[in-house]
Amino acid sequence: MSIVCSIFSQVLKLISRADFDSAVRKHQAERNAKGFTCWGQLVAMLFCQLGSVNSLRDITNGLAASEGKLRHLGLPAAPKRSTLSYANAHRPSALFEDLFYRMLEVARSQAQQSGARHKFRFKNKLLSIDATTIELCASVFDWAQFRRTKGAVKLHLMLDHDGLLPCFGVITDGKQHEVTVTRQWEFAPGTILVFDRGYTDYNWFERLTQQGVSFVTRLKTNADIIEVEDLQLPRRKGVVRDQVICMTQQAAENDTPPMMRRIEFFDDQQQRTLVFLTNNMKLAAATVAEIYKNRWQIELFFENTTWCTPPYVIESQRAAWLNPPLVGVLPDFLTPCIARRSFSAVSMVRSHRFAWPVIASTESAERWLLV
Repeated sequence: MSIVCSIFSQVLKLISRADFDSAVRKHQAERNAKGFTCWGQLVAMLFCQLGSVNSLRDITNGLAASEGKLRHLGLPAAPKRSTLSYANAHRPSALFEDLFYRMLEVARSQAQQSGARHKFRFKNKLLSIDATTIELCASVFDWAQFRRTKGAVKLHLMLDHDGLLPCFGVITDGKQHEVTVTRQWEFAPGTILVFDRGYTDYNWFERLTQQGVSFVTRLKTNADIIEVEDLQLPRRKGVVRDQVICMTQQAAENDTPPMMRRIEFFDDQQQRTLVFLTNNMKLAAATVAEIYKNRWQIELFFENTTWCTPPYVIESQRAAWLNPPLVGVLPDFLTPCIARRSFSAVSMVRSHRFAWPVIASTESAERWLLV
């Protein structure tokens, strides 16, 4: 008789039941509970995340479709909609906050043990910065006004390329511009930042240069620049031009404007020319282009993450740090651990979006509950 462990069960095995039960007792999360445990609530919400469902009905129907296969997950039966709704509304979110930090600690420990770091030879810290909009129901989250009929918040995230784990984030309303938030952040000298053209702010670039922080971004096509010097081109395929420049506006306001590099690089695969802007005068031009190419890692993080933040977590919060427990974030912090287990199918364990709209059926449920 062969025994098969489902993928969903493998995900849950990464969470220590002893630590989870200890946190439940610490926060008295199951006080006056009548059968539906906090572990069952976690299983249901992770099913919501991994299945990319967006309603209580989808969660309960999806779990009920494979009710005979729930016991190996520690869930005796699929919860009712009212039961799950009451638990989400009344149980303390601090329980999941403790779980979040515990799993983040485990993921960082796994990354350090494996020696995961960025692939470049320089030892500087490499960080990617980007933002994504998370749509919300305007009638439920009336404080998150985005458009006339839509609600949204914006997640501003910093991704550390050593282990590809987020190291800082902030949630604002959906109308907040990216660079307005990022201007308030402080970085250690020697850090290399990479971001897209949406963060263009030449005064901020000057401040980063004064702080000893390097950046790599794309230069806007309408940028008004003064060409100072043409640097010698390396014998590397793709580098078309390497120049020292300064901004016309900064040159008019300052006798010694900050110098930056303008690098033209021809992408042979896409058959297009990309123009990069950096304040780092030591890195090779091809390395600058490769750094910006690695910015795609934060785009992949957003692509592979489905945000299903419970109402009791963010309701009535106009600005919240990433520190509060976002149940929807958990699977991506678990992924590095899963990827290092030989029995796991990594391509299927990553958070995955099913065909839209999501229909709760036996087929969709068995994708994660298959035994």
